[in-house]
Amino acid sequence: MRRIWPALLALFGFAFITAAILIPTVLVSQLRVVPLDLDITSDATTVSADGGTGDRFPAVVLDRCSLSEQRARQLDAHLTQQRRSVIIDPSSKTRATVQSAQTVRIDRVRDADGNETDLSFAAIGEQRTCNDGLLSATIDRVSVNRKTSVPDGKVHSIQFDALPEGGNLEDVSVDVPRQGFQYKFGFNVQKRPYLYFDSNTRTDNPAEFVGETTIKGLKVYEFVSEVPETDLSELPNPQGEAALGTMLSQPASWWGITGTGIRPTDSVTMHRYAKATRHVFVEPTTGTIVDGKEDQEQYYRSPDQSESMPAAIRDYKLHALKGTFKWADSTVARQVDKADHYKGLLTLAKVWLPLILGIIGALLILAWLWLFLRSRRAEADGPSDDGSAYDYEAPAAAGSWSAPAQSSPDSSTTVLPRDDAPTAGVGPWDRPTEQIPHLDEGDGPDDPLRKR
Repeated sequence: MRRIWPALLALFGFAFITAAILIPTVLVSQLRVVPLDLDITSDATTVSADGGTGDRFPAVVLDRCSLSEQRARQLDAHLTQQRRSVIIDPSSKTRATVQSAQTVRIDRVRDADGNETDLSFAAIGEQRTCNDGLLSATIDRVSVNRKTSVPDGKVHSIQFDALPEGGNLEDVSVDVPRQGFQYKFGFNVQKRPYLYFDSNTRTDNPAEFVGETTIKGLKVYEFVSEVPETDLSELPNPQGEAALGTMLSQPASWWGITGTGIRPTDSVTMHRYAKATRHVFVEPTTGTIVDGKEDQEQYYRSPDQSESMPAAIRDYKLHALKGTFKWADSTVARQVDKADHYKGLLTLAKVWLPLILGIIGALLILAWLWLFLRSRRAEADGPSDDGSAYDYEAPAAAGSWSAPAQSSPDSSTTVLPRDDAPTAGVGPWDRPTEQIPHLDEGDGPDDPLRKR
């Protein structure tokens, strides 16, 4: 047993040291992937340009009911953008396919006379009207490399219409290849530009690093991506045509355009354009997006910017949507918690767990070495001086006879033989009478000595 304990100390010590070396390379690599249980719901609402939330109607939208009236009309509005992102098939150890359903809803509007209206939404399958609160709805699907979060080209589509029962998904979707990040950055984000994908314009654009900041105690990097003006009519729908509402022809009077050589009844065709400025706040260790803000503009203007086009038409712009969307505080709090949790797991696996195991392993090995050296020193020194190493004779068992010990020549007592004593040897009964046990006369036959 004394040899087993040192062996166990050495075994566990080297095992802990090995684990401390392997964990940062094995366990950390398993944690640094896009999780297959990803489920993120984010809400963003329109705010004032300075980020304030006190304005009840900080955005502007085109009144769709005015399309059938004499003049275009805009409404002040409050909008909500909601997105839910989950993992779907095909997904594997190396690939994660993200499906993100996004809606933009008009919560309430206010007309030029100050009348306020809360908008409702048609149920699924019901006919939508011009004053329906749903402004847009899409489902984006993209597959990414789980280690880098970069699109891998396997899946890349955007669905614009509801899928009929038994229908084909390709009939309501368009392929949209991309290269930039979208729902999550990669791990170990650096202070440099990255590509970021914009689903409205279907373009990849640089996201420039602009600085560090802190959100709810968490250090984050801020990136800004400028989405250039894009003609949305050039982005085909699933049928290969310009999407509904991206090209609009109305009389000049409907647009409110007047000027030399322009008659009120002249038909003027405008295209719908979009541009945006997007602020993204990323936790650098995990690449988790914890906050976001978007300045969005969608407007109608003439695609013909030549000198032959009247200036009144060339310079005209009518906003179909203008607003600043900012993530809700509840969404930011959830994302901060997730990022902090993932970051803690990585720190535990990369720093604390190897450090603790390494220290324990080193202490066990030192304990083993101490016991080993102590035993070697004891063997080299020989038996100890406490007498335990010397042999001794066990006492004779009770009732047994043993021969008397022979006196050594160095004995301190010398017995001198008598002159008349035999020289060959002396028996026990040939000893001098004074050495023979004396028997009293009264001793009878039962005397134990007589029985011998």
